[in-house]
Amino acid sequence: MSSSDDSQCKGSDCELARISAEVNNCRKCPLYLSRKKTVPGEGNPKAEVMLIGEAPGRVEDETGRPFVGAAGKLLDELLREIGVNRGDLYITNVVKCRPPNNRDPTEEEINSCKPYLIRQIAAVRPKKIITLGRHSTRVILNLGGLGFSELTKVRGKVFRVNVAGVNVEVYPTYHPAAALYNPPVRSVIKEDLARALSINKGGSSILDYLNG
Repeated sequence: MSSSDDSQCKGSDCELARISAEVNNCRKCPLYLSRKKTVPGEGNPKAEVMLIGEAPGRVEDETGRPFVGAAGKLLDELLREIGVNRGDLYITNVVKCRPPNNRDPTEEEINSCKPYLIRQIAAVRPKKIITLGRHSTRVILNLGGLGFSELTKVRGKVFRVNVAGVNVEVYPTYHPAAALYNPPVRSVIKEDLARALSINKGGSSILDYLNG
């Protein structure tokens, strides 16, 4: 994108492209020293639903795409099973570079990447955000002015908050990687995804479910 094109480009896809370019050149924290590729995010720039994970893993670091490793394949399976096209969503992580050895991201790393995430939410303006894992859940709920202690206390609940100037419903659930080590969690994540994406036998929305 040339400078003249950039100045004339105002849509969400253009803003997401600008964010991705900034992420690609980012050196705000030490992760740039060990990364192979940055993983800004991908998907529908006008998605009604955003999926936000924690940080890229090995395969994501190699490809520059979010959720394409083992956990990502499981996520894709779950989405297919409930009849949702991954391409209709916008998928990203709180942290845009892989922490070494897939360790948890540090506060420095999270805070360095947080402005990118806020701008992504502001650009996409989703109606719903599904947070995958405790780190993404904490970050999003905190941005919405809510506290967070444990994922088990908020998983399965719906939180209506304002994040980056966007009114959204937040649906916390477990990270798909948890189901790789604890298979029973798979059905829990599937249930949470189906509720958040308003998929059920009666065709009713999640609000009907909550008010029923």
